[in-house]
Amino acid sequence: MTPAINLGLGGLPGWKILQRTEARQIEALRKDSIVQRSTTYLRENIDKVRSPEALVKDYRLLSGVLSAFGLENDISNKAFIRKILESDPADQKALVNRLSDKRYLRMAQTIGTGGTPAELADRLTEAFVTREHERRVGGAHEELRLAMNGRRELQQFAGRTATDRTLWYEVMGNPPLRKLMEGALGLSRSLGKLPVERQNQEFMAAAQRTFGTTSLAALAEPAQTERVIQNYLARSQLTESPVANRYSAAMSLLAPR
Repeated sequence: MTPAINLGLGGLPGWKILQRTEARQIEALRKDSIVQRSTTYLRENIDKVRSPEALVKDYRLLSGVLSAFGLENDISNKAFIRKILESDPADQKALVNRLSDKRYLRMAQTIGTGGTPAELADRLTEAFVTREHERRVGGAHEELRLAMNGRRELQQFAGRTATDRTLWYEVMGNPPLRKLMEGALGLSRSLGKLPVERQNQEFMAAAQRTFGTTSLAALAEPAQTERVIQNYLARSQLTESPVANRYSAAMSLLAPR
């Protein structure tokens, strides 16, 4: 069990604290003995792997690789991960391109075309440390983990030329990002019971109402991403706090009509 990073406060106050202290926390995390063992093993063994089959047979190495992409819960799905890594990212009909969760595609692209062994090791260890920091913050403040994850995931939409509709399907297929966007847009979790086409329409309509755009490329801009995160954190505080809920209900009664 790895120790959590407790900021003392969650929600919007915790986010402000995190923004001030994040760089120092990550530097300290690089020196953590557990992290160093994992990143050292990644560096020393990733260039020895010659096939997806060999990678999935090395539990410790596979765990590190999956963790670097936020896919650590797939550690038991070895057959599926092997198929992903055997897929050709350049083939639009390949399995890895048919999945709406593009974390799998990024993993396959990194492993398959990650440059020299040293460059691949650098990319994987850097991603591992970033995700480990998010996991540890999430041990005390799950909403802040989702905020950090969302900040990074939204940047993946910058410069994308696919239609808004297509990109919102990607959001829907990425569970942590979807949860953040549902919260930021004030959408009910029961939305998932609707047909996927209707869900897509609801996400886009809510984005237009809330942020004045359906463009995920626009929401990938730093200022807009910060708006998304602050919306999510503010709404999550109201949702999770019974006191806040009673207070907001009372305030709504007093609000001018």
